[in-house]
Amino acid sequence: MGKLITAAGLTSALLCQSAWANESAPGKEVIDEIIVTGANAGTKTETPLIELPQPVTIITSNQFLSQGAINISDTVKYAAGVLANPYGRDTRVDGFNIRGIDALQFRDGMRDIFSSYASITSDPYNFSRVEIVRGPASVLFGQGSIGGLVNLVSKTPQFENAGELNLVYGSYDRKEVLGDINLALGDNLAVRAVARVRDADTFVDHVADDRVLFAPSIRWQPTVDTDVVLTGLYQEDETGSTSQFLPIVGTFRPNPANPGERLNPYTFVGKPGWDRYNGRSLQGGGSITHAFSDKVRISLKARYIDSDLEYFTHYADSYRYPANPFQVYGSNGRTIGLYVDANDARMNVFSTDNNVQFTFNTGANIEHKMLVGIDYSWNKVGKRTAATAMETVDLYDIDYDSLLTYDPTGPFNFDSQKQLGIYIQDQIRFFDRVSVVLGARRDRVTSSAGATDHATTFRAGIIGEIGAGFSPFFSYTESFLPIAGANSDGDGFKPQTGTQFEAGVKWQPTPATLVTATAFHIKERNRVLYLPNNVTAQSGELTTKGVEVEASHTLPDDFELLLNYGYNQLRSEVNSSLNYMPRHIASAWSTKTFGVMDGAQLRLGAGVVYSGKSKSRGPLDPYGINPAIPAGTLYTIVTPARTTVDALAEVDWGNWRFAVNATNLLDKRYFASCLARGDCFMAAPRNVMGTVGFRF
Repeated sequence: MGKLITAAGLTSALLCQSAWANESAPGKEVIDEIIVTGANAGTKTETPLIELPQPVTIITSNQFLSQGAINISDTVKYAAGVLANPYGRDTRVDGFNIRGIDALQFRDGMRDIFSSYASITSDPYNFSRVEIVRGPASVLFGQGSIGGLVNLVSKTPQFENAGELNLVYGSYDRKEVLGDINLALGDNLAVRAVARVRDADTFVDHVADDRVLFAPSIRWQPTVDTDVVLTGLYQEDETGSTSQFLPIVGTFRPNPANPGERLNPYTFVGKPGWDRYNGRSLQGGGSITHAFSDKVRISLKARYIDSDLEYFTHYADSYRYPANPFQVYGSNGRTIGLYVDANDARMNVFSTDNNVQFTFNTGANIEHKMLVGIDYSWNKVGKRTAATAMETVDLYDIDYDSLLTYDPTGPFNFDSQKQLGIYIQDQIRFFDRVSVVLGARRDRVTSSAGATDHATTFRAGIIGEIGAGFSPFFSYTESFLPIAGANSDGDGFKPQTGTQFEAGVKWQPTPATLVTATAFHIKERNRVLYLPNNVTAQSGELTTKGVEVEASHTLPDDFELLLNYGYNQLRSEVNSSLNYMPRHIASAWSTKTFGVMDGAQLRLGAGVVYSGKSKSRGPLDPYGINPAIPAGTLYTIVTPARTTVDALAEVDWGNWRFAVNATNLLDKRYFASCLARGDCFMAAPRNVMGTVGFRF
């Protein structure tokens, strides 16, 4: 424990938690490793969180697995200012919203997803922790979300012999075997293998959630100054879509023609056995770090992704006339159009990030940690689509056997993008009390369509300890995101850009407690707008203001308490269609460990997540179906606030572990989001999982 306090420099309880967590994997992570990588998402250097002039959240695997996380989106739902699963739990993609804006996903510091519906979701069990960077972060990560990003940190070998095997059974006939084995083959060589096999259904009929995962890795340290890590991944999913895109009318709002009959919000709209979201992902990567001295350190890493996907689906025509889509197809209030889409997709991604860190002093009490780096990424996404049509069905009583099907044929149409970035960052520490971060980056992005974009982004921040554990901070950050496509006039979209001013304070009265309070102002430019009459354009600005409070108190192997609150207010300078996420998001999670007979330990946990009401604004009659509605008429639909409860009961007895997780314990049935475009998305109902694990 003393080593933790000394090395972390009295950082946060989150780091303390990370160091002591069992990680739901072999043994306990080496403390130095956790501290080194804990703040990497914020600066790409070994920096305690208390010295960062920005909020960075670290969620260990021990925490998010205890909370019953099924997908990556679930891992971030107990974080300030983050909305997980904004459109309900989705078997196709992970979704998270940070500071009111959709966030991008990174893996080991490099962007992971480059196209919707061209890859399968990542598996939480394969990661030691999840890092959340809030606000623009392009200086270090290149093109990225303006609201923030989520970085997944892969499990890698440690120099010890340990492992675990878990058997899981849960709701919707979920059956799983999970394993994580770490072997030290010598003083400088270690291997690790993470595996998962799952056979499961979901809360939507005819939608499976099957998975096979195998992730091997090897670590070699030929000298005390050199560390080489190679990682691999094979993952194959057989699933479908739990998002069924059901119309607002008949689910969220009554159907005027059938006011006494509500459509089951979990209705499967598709052809059993044909609708699917099946994919395979192969990944290989590696990293090399070498310290030439205590003043110079180099880091090199790269990853290649090869992804294949089949996405066959049916969905209702909820969009042509959102006010009452059934009215377009007759007067019985039951018949509606049904689209059928069949797509094959391929995605190839190569990413590399390389930097050199220089540590030096420019005075007796002025320390510098300078980072100079270059990164490059290339992605190629190809799709082919079958010729499709629309048919009409009785949505309340679908004749599944009669539904049409198609198979994609012919060549793939590929789009590609390349990005090259050069960045520099200087972290300056004055009198071991005040930290200043300065950074700049230049990017060049080219696409197969012939567009070339350049961007220069900056960051600056300061944080200083003023006594009693209080450290106020202020920062300015920038971000950019190239956008594929063109507006209605045929002009290519300009890159989305964003700037943020943020001020706050971190309070750490003890090593086990950290409270962060912050206020921010984000200005986003060149946002794509989807206007009435199928017009697309880019607005001048979208402004987001908000505050966040994040508090944690952790006593290892005894007690933990997490309290989070976020408030976001979005305002557009134009009267346009926008989906506003909840202004208020709050959560609380706590666990307590009790000693029981025969050396066993009982851990009980509970959590509450609250999401305020959300609004969506768009055209009431985008295609001019009803002549009585003036063209361009906009309307707003409000999704009510919701509160859910999660729970944990776990017994550790020797090498054995017995656990029961429940998410949405009270089985609250609610809409995650309803959109003015015409469709609604249900949140996941109660899910209970029982686990029997053996550690060795």
